[in-house]
Amino acid sequence: MHAQETTFSKLVHGETQFQVPLYQRTYTWQRDELRQLWDDVLELVEDKLEGRAPAAHFLGSVVLAPERVAAGGMQRWLVVDGQQRLTTLMLAFTVLRDHHRARGREKKAARIHDLILVNGYQDGDDHYRLLPTQADREAFVACVESLPTAGGPGNIGGAYRYFLAALTEGEENAGEEWAGAVESVLRDFLSIVSITAAEGDNVYRIFESINNTGVGLSQSDLLRNYLFMCLPKRGEAVYRNLWLPMQELLGPARLELLVWLDLVVGGDNRAKQSEIYRDQKKRLEPLSSDEAALEAEVSRLHVRAGRLMRIVEPWRECDPGLREVLERLARWGGQTHYPLALLLLDRLDEGDCDAEEAATALSYAESYMVRRLFAGNSTTGNNRTFMELPKEVEKELENERSLADAVRHALSAKTGTRVWPSDAVVRASIRSRPFYKSGRSHQRFEILRRFEESYGASEPVDYAKAKLTVEHVLPQQPAQQWFDLLAEESEETESPEELHTQLVHTLGNLTLSGDNARLSNHPFRRKQQILDSSALRMNQRIAAQQRWGRSEILSRAAELTDRAVELWPGPIDGMVHADAEWAGWGELRQALLNMPAGTWTTYGDLAALIGTHAIAVGNHVSARPALHGAYRVLMADGKVSPGFCWPEDREDEAAPREVLETEGVPFDERGRARRTHRLTAADLATLVGKDDFEDEAPVQGREGSGSSEGAGETVAARFETLLRDNQTPDTVEGVLASLRFWEEQGGSLDYGKKNETSCFPMLTLGGTRTRSLWPLALYPASGTTEVVFQHLKRRPPFDDELLRRELMARLNRVEGIDLAEAKLDLRPSFPLEVFADHGEELRGVLEWFVRTATLAEARRPADGDHGAPE
Repeated sequence: MHAQETTFSKLVHGETQFQVPLYQRTYTWQRDELRQLWDDVLELVEDKLEGRAPAAHFLGSVVLAPERVAAGGMQRWLVVDGQQRLTTLMLAFTVLRDHHRARGREKKAARIHDLILVNGYQDGDDHYRLLPTQADREAFVACVESLPTAGGPGNIGGAYRYFLAALTEGEENAGEEWAGAVESVLRDFLSIVSITAAEGDNVYRIFESINNTGVGLSQSDLLRNYLFMCLPKRGEAVYRNLWLPMQELLGPARLELLVWLDLVVGGDNRAKQSEIYRDQKKRLEPLSSDEAALEAEVSRLHVRAGRLMRIVEPWRECDPGLREVLERLARWGGQTHYPLALLLLDRLDEGDCDAEEAATALSYAESYMVRRLFAGNSTTGNNRTFMELPKEVEKELENERSLADAVRHALSAKTGTRVWPSDAVVRASIRSRPFYKSGRSHQRFEILRRFEESYGASEPVDYAKAKLTVEHVLPQQPAQQWFDLLAEESEETESPEELHTQLVHTLGNLTLSGDNARLSNHPFRRKQQILDSSALRMNQRIAAQQRWGRSEILSRAAELTDRAVELWPGPIDGMVHADAEWAGWGELRQALLNMPAGTWTTYGDLAALIGTHAIAVGNHVSARPALHGAYRVLMADGKVSPGFCWPEDREDEAAPREVLETEGVPFDERGRARRTHRLTAADLATLVGKDDFEDEAPVQGREGSGSSEGAGETVAARFETLLRDNQTPDTVEGVLASLRFWEEQGGSLDYGKKNETSCFPMLTLGGTRTRSLWPLALYPASGTTEVVFQHLKRRPPFDDELLRRELMARLNRVEGIDLAEAKLDLRPSFPLEVFADHGEELRGVLEWFVRTATLAEARRPADGDHGAPE
């Protein structure tokens, strides 16, 4: 075998083809892997635009085996390993070509097409530089050939849409020069090690050996080995007194985190956790012959380990004010604030500030994240912002600011995606945005908890025991009495249903309660009685109202807004950019760019996603006909809006209905798009990465799930009660028979915690709930069954697209089920009533599901082996 380092453009140069063999799995990269690659690309792009010579980024290796030379001298290679990287880069270039074409840059588009994507003088399959497995080939060719179905469902289509959104938004923000820098980086600054096998080598044996190796050394293991290699005299004492206690205190994962944070707080805001050994070794090499200096470095890490544990486990912090802020951030979740928190604890312990100032400085970090949640700003970029903060804070301190002021100034500076919403933005957002659909559920809970605590009750709530959840006062599924009340407040052009949609998820309508089941969808009078007996001040204030409609919800929103701007202080006034575009419009563009070919949505769905009114969305879209995918936005009945028109440069385009039909959207004789192809607000949220948007999943192991014995029986009974109250006897019997069948197959039943107690047939693999699968979610009141492809695509063996397609095909063979292929990555649904007449066929599908998952589990490699080859 022969290995050499090369770039992507050199690897694919000339008439050549890379063919993925049939024994390889299908293309599996999803948003997380794509984002990681794209973040690396953007760092190199930034270097290039700022005049710095980008250092090549090592992308990984590809292992190739020579195949026969085709007619005309074309060399064909089998891709033994590395198909994910090759496919991803080819798709990125396909999007870049289409991006150039859409902007009239034909020469640039042709250069990519001819030199990277195709063999211009070859026909048939030989025409394509990359030939994926047969399962992926149709979707890949659709992208390369710019067919109407390009960017459809599945991982190939998803990657195409991811890069389409990233390139479109990037050039809109940074101009054509930016797109040129992206192309240059993709061509020439992604380093690949090409390993080529010799003729006669057993290619499949090579494939097996690559993908069945044991667990390698971690980054911190490599650093430890390097350090103690350089400490031949002092090593034993340093290990015993410093390294081993630190390692035992932190554990492997936190030790690696500490070593990364040490780089970031030291000013390396581009440090990657996957490359900390390389970067730390580079930093320490000048000290490699000085054992005393290396011992001091280990001692410094040892001290910082204690500070990291105060961040991770705030009870270790002795100052009550600082401990309180650390606790709130720990409950908020994630590690975003860690670099700033570690810097502040460094300063505090070294005597550069007191605990009160450190707490104030850290509260600005909390406010930054909370205000962005209120405003609907994406969390993308938050990690980068806080990685850059230590270096920026140090610069601000040079201006003789206090530590807290330095943090506030640094966060107030608007750069890239860094926007700290002003008081005005927070006020408007709390009034109108669907707070219930923002952020993570525990983050929404923490905000409402902070509001409740701000009332200063004499007997504080014990949140650890209270088992509170976020609840709607105006219900999500209101009875007619509620609509009658809303009708009294609806404007002339507004229906009660539209007013309900506007109000139901806003902060003014939400509270905390431990009485989920009792509150349910009851009229306000009944809810009043329950809320009035609550220990929570906020519930007592709601119960004091005479009614609960628009005016009361908006009045409460105003009150909470006043508290919000006090609890979470905002940016420095003079640094606020008043002309910044509302974040919702950027989210709308992202939603349109991420819609798969063969789908449509409505103005109302987009409005629900971004937190505004359908009329505002209609006005925005109609004023910008050049918006990508604007033709996919239809009226609520599925008809094309009479006011839709193409931009001037596309006036010769076919009618929107014809374009949608070529993509695969069926229309009926009345001009209405089929509803099975419609993307709801929840679907759109999934596509743009807001996976928790109005999404109910099994609560697995928490109160209210089937895994909690006493509570599970209660919730199971509630599910059956809702089922019997809302469905026909035949449907009830069909559903319950199928659920009993599922349990006979070795499965279990879990339940959701929302008002409509859903049921999830659960299959636990390998004896651990972390590897559980569930094919369906059954909703007893609304009468729908969701097929949860959205979750299955992340869980073996159904992360294999072929198996998800087979599941869809088997279900579609059951009369009454019509799942759109375009929703293969989402949660398409069918009526519960199908269980009444076709329960036996559905049970056959469930049996196949269990058998498929069980057989895959039996073939799964032992822990420690790599079972997901490229």
